[in-house]
Amino acid sequence: MAGLFQVLWGAPGGKFKEASVLKGTDQEPLIIPGGQGEKTCTRPTAVDWNGDGKLDLIVGNYNGTFFLFTGEGNGKFEPKAEPLMAGASPLRINGGHGDPVVVDWDGDGDLDILSGSGEGGGVYWAENTAGAGKPPALKQFTTLIKPGPAFQFGQLLKESDLNGPAGNTRIWVDDVNGDGKLDILVGDRVTLVSMAKGISKKEYSEKVAQWKSGFDAAVKATNEARNDEERDAAQKKLNALPGRADFMKEESTGYVWLYKRK
Repeated sequence: MAGLFQVLWGAPGGKFKEASVLKGTDQEPLIIPGGQGEKTCTRPTAVDWNGDGKLDLIVGNYNGTFFLFTGEGNGKFEPKAEPLMAGASPLRINGGHGDPVVVDWDGDGDLDILSGSGEGGGVYWAENTAGAGKPPALKQFTTLIKPGPAFQFGQLLKESDLNGPAGNTRIWVDDVNGDGKLDILVGDRVTLVSMAKGISKKEYSEKVAQWKSGFDAAVKATNEARNDEERDAAQKKLNALPGRADFMKEESTGYVWLYKRK
């Protein structure tokens, strides 16, 4: 079931027990409330968010919203998650895939939240304006690192063309170089694209245009389908598209980028 949190309890000798589902004090699995988007791609971070000396869970999800499971100590948590708010609105990362890193980014004594993002990429900061020892008061996310360029379908792309993170960014914050300042590590996902062997540049451009035209038409037909018969016909159009490997080589990969703080 998507959305469950797993924990590996520590064991003597630096070992761990088998993963088990993390439960609330009601002995039911911890699950974020809301729709399917909140219940998938869950990303937990353990931190003392409310300053009571007990570890809480700040969790992100596919939709880009964030929730708090309040800790009760000894690895136990309140069963019901509360949405994190920025003023009167839910805290949300544009592009989805909220992946919270909780840290005092601006050095004012309270905990802020940083996150990567989904399709758009980039790195974002939700400032806590409360001050040390006060209940958190978050602002909406602002951009720390701008999203990378948007790559078009079929655009030829090699490793040497990249000069920063692409989309689907995941981050970590730490003093990597030991200068007393917090740096940001950014992981991404990108697809390197080259022409298939034996394909000329002219042939490649033509085949990319033909494939995209067919794909767009099939998607349009799917979206406009009014009954099962029309949906089946649209699916047949998708299935009839030629394999991209006939003209294109795609390598899905990712990189880790380091941003040193000045």
